[in-house]
Amino acid sequence: MNDIDTSPQPGISAEQKPSSSFWKEFLKFIVTAAIIVLPIRMFVIHPFVVNGASMDPTFRTGQYLIVDQLSYRFGEPDRGDVVILKYPREPRTFFIKRIIGLPGETIEIKNGNVTIKSPENPAGFALPESYVFADNKGDDSFESTLNKDEYFVMGDNRIQSSDSRAWGALPRDLIVGRPLVRLFPLGSLSLFPGTDSIE
Repeated sequence: MNDIDTSPQPGISAEQKPSSSFWKEFLKFIVTAAIIVLPIRMFVIHPFVVNGASMDPTFRTGQYLIVDQLSYRFGEPDRGDVVILKYPREPRTFFIKRIIGLPGETIEIKNGNVTIKSPENPAGFALPESYVFADNKGDDSFESTLNKDEYFVMGDNRIQSSDSRAWGALPRDLIVGRPLVRLFPLGSLSLFPGTDSIE
């Protein structure tokens, strides 16, 4: 019966074999993680850091949000929703605003007070806005009628917000998603932050 030679081959140390196996497994782990994480990152959730005072005091500079990009694939945005959007004049720039007007509606602003009119409600109704502080309201006047698949958005801090009053209606396809979680700072941790749906 012949003996089997189990000694390492010349030029290959016993220590190299497990090392090679380790790197193969590590590479498999990285590839698997990428396959799982990247689609989630691209299509389901998206990180966003608030920058600027346009949504004070609801959202402040430096707050870290996780954005839900999935919900609006199955349903439409509603009045009062806070949304992350692509700036129509520079789609690589992202804004955070609140939806005020829905497709087909007319938005009238007089001395900072918002009235919503529609074919179903031509007399209109005054929009209750508990999220807008008196000092942030402003006194501007404005009117806009929305087409199909257009939304009217504004910041909660009206006097410091670049929004639909300045650059027009927001096309539906530029809405990225809505804040799902406010992670940081820890003292402001919350689920669906800024929620204030309006009937």
